[in-house]
Amino acid sequence: MPENALVTLRYGPYRSCGVVEHRTFRLQGLQAVLQEDGHQVVLEEIPDWNDVQLIVNGELVFQCNINDLDFGPRGRV
Repeated sequence: MPENALVTLRYGPYRSCGVVEHRTFRLQGLQAVLQEDGHQVVLEEIPDWNDVQLIVNGELVFQCNINDLDFGPRGRV
């Protein structure tokens, strides 16, 4: 990834505790790692359920189901 890239994390709503809404809990670790590496991170809500898209400098580089992201050490994914 280019140094100091603009990274957009686009995320959709997902079900947790019986409630469907946009949540950033599963993105916190990824967001922290990107920021520690010097990247600018922008969070953007999208309507697509369970979807996460990682966009670097305007190009989609990764996409997955948000439920596939787990909390790791220190809240990292």
